[in-house]
Amino acid sequence: MAEKEQLIDRVRVEPGKRVDLKDYPTNWVDLEKLAINGNKLSKDNAEDLLSKSQKELTKMQEVLWASNSYALLIILQGMDAAGKDGIIKHVMSGVNPQGCEVTSFKAPTAEELDHDFLWRCIKAMPGKGKIGIFNRSYYEEVLVVKVHPDFLVNQRLPYKDYGESFWNERYHGINDLEKHLVRNGTIIIKIFLNVSMEEQRTRLLERIQTPEKRWKFNPNDVKERDLWLRYMDAYREMLQSTSTEHAPWFVLPADQKWLTRVLAAQIIISEIKRLGLEYPELPKEYLKAVDEAKSKLQR
Repeated sequence: MAEKEQLIDRVRVEPGKRVDLKDYPTNWVDLEKLAINGNKLSKDNAEDLLSKSQKELTKMQEVLWASNSYALLIILQGMDAAGKDGIIKHVMSGVNPQGCEVTSFKAPTAEELDHDFLWRCIKAMPGKGKIGIFNRSYYEEVLVVKVHPDFLVNQRLPYKDYGESFWNERYHGINDLEKHLVRNGTIIIKIFLNVSMEEQRTRLLERIQTPEKRWKFNPNDVKERDLWLRYMDAYREMLQSTSTEHAPWFVLPADQKWLTRVLAAQIIISEIKRLGLEYPELPKEYLKAVDEAKSKLQR
């Protein structure tokens, strides 16, 4: 098995199996044994590895766009300061913005609360040939909302009991949606940035102490840290219930920003390559018209 495939399998959540987040460390300590395409996987090589990935991803986006047969949806989930913005900025910096759209999901609006919990994300799904990136997603409805079940009051649901069966139905709804999307040509890549509580504390302090980063700090993030164990339990159940063959989860070691970016790039490239896309074959009539136009321009 190729080095890249081994790394991807290492972070892939096997569908149908019980999940223990301890099996997905937030920091890899065996990097000296790992490589990508013969290049050592290290912080010293990270910039070069990422640069090569960006160039490859740029070319692959062009083929995705030209073929116009598939869409690509990238879902990023993680605790505050896990590095979701960094993935978008550093991994996707080379793609054509005309074919890529980033959507960040905050607290739902009054209009969004008038619809089902999937509605606002369905509206933002990428079209054929496009790449859509969700910074948070409908998975918030089985994460934040599960940790804060009182949020369900505003959703005015026809339920009286928000027990285990309620959340299982939400998992099933998500799986059904993703299966429908994949069946109709949307490739889904789901990435969970697994950051440790201590690393998050360091990053939040850095935001406070760095003037140009202070605007990103939300005091509520510190309050949410008090619920860390409940969040980890919600993430574990989410990964276990919604990692499927058609849309598996990938859990990245988010304490190492450079590593998450390199791994995310490799996962995205690998998933697009699996499609076997090529530039479309042009019809003879079109090629004839092109030759005539060329001759006219040359005259």
